[in-house]
Amino acid sequence: MIRGRSDLANVRRIVVKIGSSLLADATSGIRRELIDRLADETAALHARGIDVAIVSSGAVALGRVHMGWEERNLTVHEKQAAAAIGQPHLMRAYSRAFERHGRMVAQMLLTKDDLRHRRRYLNASNTSETLFSAGVVPIVNENDTVVVEEIKFGDNDSLAALVSLLIDADLLVIMTDVDGFYDRNPLQDSGAKRLDVVEHLTPAIIQAAGGAGSSFGTGGMASKIDAVRISTRGGVAAAIINGWQPQALSSLLAGKDTGTLFLCSGDRHSKRQHWIADVLTPVGAVRIDAGAERALRERGSSLLPVGIVEVTGHFDKGECIDIVGQQGKPIARGLTNYNAEDLRRIQGHPSQEIESILGYMDFSSVVHRDNLVLL
Repeated sequence: MIRGRSDLANVRRIVVKIGSSLLADATSGIRRELIDRLADETAALHARGIDVAIVSSGAVALGRVHMGWEERNLTVHEKQAAAAIGQPHLMRAYSRAFERHGRMVAQMLLTKDDLRHRRRYLNASNTSETLFSAGVVPIVNENDTVVVEEIKFGDNDSLAALVSLLIDADLLVIMTDVDGFYDRNPLQDSGAKRLDVVEHLTPAIIQAAGGAGSSFGTGGMASKIDAVRISTRGGVAAAIINGWQPQALSSLLAGKDTGTLFLCSGDRHSKRQHWIADVLTPVGAVRIDAGAERALRERGSSLLPVGIVEVTGHFDKGECIDIVGQQGKPIARGLTNYNAEDLRRIQGHPSQEIESILGYMDFSSVVHRDNLVLL
């Protein structure tokens, strides 16, 4: 685990996220010199035995430019069409850049729906391992051609964070157009200071994250901090660096004072826990009493039906639900062993009464602790 800049020299696998604000150019469509520079730095890292996956924005922006749609607000279908137009141009640029170093690239298009299904999630993980073993560079993007709102990551920052966990990376690097994370907005406050190393994401840091930047992209600093939260919670350190700065990536991995480094939290989530907490979308909720909340928080217990006071929503067994505490906010999330109708019948009852009420008992718990994540 990375505990400081000196540990960056020991990383063996990284995810590099590069956004539309860096890649897309209003006249030529794409900044090939930036992709060439990224390929050069990646090749140097490969020579050191470091695997690199690139999460690349830019397909929709490139499609807009090629269609002359830069100044218009696009419909959902026009955005999907722009992605279909731009994606081949984007991959061609990456392919040409890496061919100079004798490297192949592979396109991986994902939606959140792919990662919600455990089998697809594992398939994506196995595919990336095969690509790394073959010396191929995965170029990952959201599948904007088919994506709809309910299966959309929202921005490629969160996609990059999830990919970093998917492939067991040591470090997530977010390339943007500023020198790192500042305590205040540097565009509005000349006295803003760049943070060197952040050990914990405090409320003050989250509040300091600004709004969206370039008109080409969807992610501002707030989305980047949210991506940092996801990756560090899963045991993957993160860094925000300036993609305009030559050799910024190499400088970061050499342990130099480049960008802002975010260290991992101590309560590292397992792969399954991060899948439940950060990928799945809850389809219902249960409200619990004070005793059940203490048992979850203090003893790491499973959720039993006796502690449930209310069930909301319609869901089947195996689906993800929120567990709401005394303050009316979700305190945990997990996979339910019973559907909503059966839960309403057994709520408030001891586990030993489940069979007499339902006529069967698959589990004594509603959510087993192995399938439960405290938020």
